[in-house]
Amino acid sequence: MIDFIDVIRTESARFSECIRSGDLASRVPSCPDWTLADLAWHLAEVQYFWASIAADLLLDSDAVVQLVRPPDGELADLFDEMSSRLVEAVGRHPAEARCWTWDDAGWTIGWVRRRQAHEALIHRVDAELAVGNLTDVDEQLAADGVHELLFTQVDGVPDWGTFIPDGTTATISIDGGAAYGLRLGRIVGTGPGKEYDFATFLVSDPAGTAISGSAAALDLWLWGRSSTGIRCDDGELLRRIRAIVSEATQ
Repeated sequence: MIDFIDVIRTESARFSECIRSGDLASRVPSCPDWTLADLAWHLAEVQYFWASIAADLLLDSDAVVQLVRPPDGELADLFDEMSSRLVEAVGRHPAEARCWTWDDAGWTIGWVRRRQAHEALIHRVDAELAVGNLTDVDEQLAADGVHELLFTQVDGVPDWGTFIPDGTTATISIDGGAAYGLRLGRIVGTGPGKEYDFATFLVSDPAGTAISGSAAALDLWLWGRSSTGIRCDDGELLRRIRAIVSEATQ
């Protein structure tokens, strides 16, 4: 079993090393609109937000007071403070304790622990890419990351929507591990305040074109951080899946 609290702690520590040793004005290759300072602020703000939710088991995200961005020279200390707060907050209550999340199937401290572990992992990778020192991603953690992204970030049809498959299927297969079938299509319907029509996929039984690689390779590819180690003969299919994931994770 993965200790997500420890993952938050260790991945955040590696992130902190990067923002303390790197040039905060340098660009982040995997987030080209951001400098390393912008990345540091983003993760500090995210960890502050979820620490606030978890600490007091808030059931309304509007109760979180907005954090103010400090001068760049203070970002590393701010990040370390927010990271420590998050680790303490998610460890204060049992995993089943109820709190707000944006995922209707979440609403537990356990969900927050898992989501923030993967948030810290992916942004640690971003920071290491910015300073030119990418280190390994744990395979067990990455395998969970693939599952978390597919099911938490993309899969599912809202109550107001209808899924219309387009006949395209694919299978994401982790070397020596799980395989996830994808049915591509669109969700259409009238949601809160407007009409929706967007590309998506649903997770199903394995079928169709194979997309394979190590857990780490697949996790980083799905998050748009690297395509190294991905095996698939259909470049257009890879582009479509990445576009769906990119839109769903904005």
